[in-house]
Amino acid sequence: MENLIDWFRDPTVVLVFAIVFATLVVNYLARRLFLRLEKSVQGTENVWDDALYRAIHRPLGWLIFITGISWAAEIVAHETDTGLAQLIEPVRYICVVGLLAMFLTRFIRELELAFIARGADVTTSNAVAKLMRVSVIITALLTVLQTLGVSISGILAFGGIGGIAVGFAARDLLANFFGGLILYLDQPFRVGDWIRSPDRNIEGTVVKIGWRLTEIRTFDQRPLYIPNNIFANIALENPSRMLNRRIYENIGIRYADVGKMKTITDEVREMLRHHPDIAQDKTLIVNFNEFAASSINFMVYTFTRTTVWVEFHEIKERVLLQIVEIIERHGAEIAFPTTTVHLASPEPPAQVLDGPN
Repeated sequence: MENLIDWFRDPTVVLVFAIVFATLVVNYLARRLFLRLEKSVQGTENVWDDALYRAIHRPLGWLIFITGISWAAEIVAHETDTGLAQLIEPVRYICVVGLLAMFLTRFIRELELAFIARGADVTTSNAVAKLMRVSVIITALLTVLQTLGVSISGILAFGGIGGIAVGFAARDLLANFFGGLILYLDQPFRVGDWIRSPDRNIEGTVVKIGWRLTEIRTFDQRPLYIPNNIFANIALENPSRMLNRRIYENIGIRYADVGKMKTITDEVREMLRHHPDIAQDKTLIVNFNEFAASSINFMVYTFTRTTVWVEFHEIKERVLLQIVEIIERHGAEIAFPTTTVHLASPEPPAQVLDGPN
């Protein structure tokens, strides 16, 4: 008991105990402060303060703890005169750099989720966030290596030489990486777009654009994984960016109804010009255009306002049924392939005249 009392009388022990206790108190007060700030932060519409609150909460607690413990360790090392003092500063520096990198990556992630939730483009947000997180991590690693006495210039020189060898050994991997980067920059498609390639058997909805592969969900719900460098060498359609969808039909009526063609085409054209689902600022053509083998045909060429696949077919169905109604109302019929055979009437037999005997 006396030894314990003497131990507590040592000013170094008291100071270390006070520092550790103060560290715990400050950590507790910081947590209480964050709980109070949470309601205030959630009550605003600003995404930056929400992201900052979620990102800094845990790293700040660890920073307080590491600072207090390292301070106490410095006092102990100074009093005991051991080699521990030489390790405290670099370890503390590495921990601070790691916590700073942790805070920045969490902050970038929270901003990415917040902007996507507010309607930002998913593909662009993911690309920018990934590049920023990679930059933070690389910078933190280089800083730590420099603290440990590793020559960064040597690493960069080695990286330049090794990069050539890696480039030859991993041509396809690098091609896919830069292909993914080009996709992020040019944005020929985004996550959620329906794409189609006439050059390859590729068609479906984009699920994810990675650094090496792009995942596409086909219409029969199969996952399709395409290396990113493929998109640099193929023609690609993006129907999701269509402004309108086209209705293009050739409709034939019987040759017997040729006298009604002008009236039918005029009425069909007028119907389309007043149809609420037809884009009036786009090309609209309804004209008699062909003498076919079994019919006389007129062309219907117009565009719908919607680009949604299901809605387009519903509109097209209504338009075609209205055209059928117009044709039938004028007493005409839609033609189908027929063959007419004309049989020549038999000629009467020639009369034989008896001559004089």
